[in-house]
Parts: sequence; structure tokens; C-alpha cells
Amino acid sequence: MVESPEDPRVRDYLSLTDVALRRVVEPAEGLYLAESAKVISRALGARHRMRSLLLTPRWLTDLAPLVQRAVAAGAPVYVASPEVVRAMTGFHLHRGALASMHRPAERPLADVLAAARTVAVLEDVVDHTNVGAVFRSAAGLGVDAVLVTPRCADPLYRRSVRVSMGTVFQVPWTRLPDWPGGVAELQRLGFTVAALALADDAVPLQRLAAERPERLAVVLGTEGDGLSPRAVAAADLTVRIPMAGQVDSLNVAAAGAVAFWALGPGRAS
Repeated sequence: MVESPEDPRVRDYLSLTDVALRRVVEPAEGLYLAESAKVISRALGARHRMRSLLLTPRWLTDLAPLVQRAVAAGAPVYVASPEVVRAMTGFHLHRGALASMHRPAERPLADVLAAARTVAVLEDVVDHTNVGAVFRSAAGLGVDAVLVTPRCADPLYRRSVRVSMGTVFQVPWTRLPDWPGGVAELQRLGFTVAALALADDAVPLQRLAAERPERLAVVLGTEGDGLSPRAVAAADLTVRIPMAGQVDSLNVAAAGAVAFWALGPGRAS
């Protein structure tokens, strides 16, 4: 039983609501946090290794199978009162459990793209909720891989993981070391690069779906400003989602879902 939020055994869980702190601490210490039994189970199913498990007393019985998996993996299980957990993490633990997980090494680009036909590229998407939502749409709508640019939010940040419902462990992804230089690397690997942006020469999404190239990378831009001019210029073509009601565009996560559905396997037929 953990009696104090200052207990050094649970330092992985300190100040989880401090985004600036956590996005530095977690990659530096090689960890990420998974929240809820479903998300933790998906992480374990992806063969990620647990560092420790934290839960409140009322969940010990309901989450007994998860506790057993932690014990079997040799990970310590910490139990603390709701008050101690809140003081430790900064929020009330509604979803039963938190797990500190070993952060896997980022995969080489060639490995992530080896069998990919449809790829999503996130340029500087800084909102963790949007990143998680894009991953969930990618998993559900047939996108084979996700690439994130150097300034994009961390897909393994707790909120991204939670919003994605753990699909960040399912969809292969990696971070591009250079952007928009990475466009040329995608083209070298045989991808047609389509920038989703408002432009006078943008083709409607339906036309791209009807004339879909064999390998396609769809580039989505940051919240507010959208894609950078350099990324648009480097792409093979610009694509737009036709809109009505005097609305010019959608939220990046919504736009991604529409594009993924339209360009998915067999959709054009």
C-alpha cells in the first residue's frame, strides 16, 4: 500500500497533468503511461513491457486478471487511496488503473513502410487529443502507418494513448527526422504524396479516390494554420474535401477520418 504521493516507488506517476514536464520526462526516462484496463491490455498485447501498475483498492477485484498479468511479468503493483492517487497524479483516477510502461524504441522508417499502401503524415499537430483521434481513425479505416514530424505531439503521451483507445500500439508509426525533407524520402519509396489543404489547384477528394495511386501518403496539417507552404510545395498534389454551409475546412482529426474513409481499401469501387 502506498501511503504518500512522495513515495519514490511511484515517481513515474507524479504530476501527470503537467504537460510540459511530462513530455520531457517520459521520453528521457524511456517510459509512457497507459490509462484504463483496456488500453493497458492493448499495450501488453503489443508486447510492450510494464514497469509498474497503480490502482485504487476498489479495483483490486474487478481488475484481478490485469493484476495477475502484471505480477506474472514481474512488475510491481501499487495500491493507493483515491486521495493519494489524486495528490500524486493531479487528477481523479476514473478508469481504474494506470500503468507505467517501457517506451519502445522508434522503428526505422523503412520498416514501418515496408508493407504500407496508405500512410498518414501529421505535420506539427500539437494537440494530443487530435493525435489520438487520428490514430483511432487510421486503425479503423485501413491506414497502414502513421508518420509524425519532428514538432508533432507525442503519440505515446497519456492523453493521445487514451483518446486512441490504445490503437497507437496497433498502427505502425515513427517520427520523421526531417521535414519537409521527408516528402522526398516518401516519393523515393514509391509513394504519391497528397497534401490535404485549401488551394486553388486542389483536386476534390473524390477524384483522388477514383484515381488512387498504388501507394499514397496523405499529409495533414497543424491545427489552425494547416499545412506549411513548404510541405504543400513539396507534395505531388493538393487535395481538398468539398464543403458546404460556408464552412471552409474541418478539424484535423475529422478531416483525416473523412480522407481515410474515402481512400480506404476498395472504397472507390
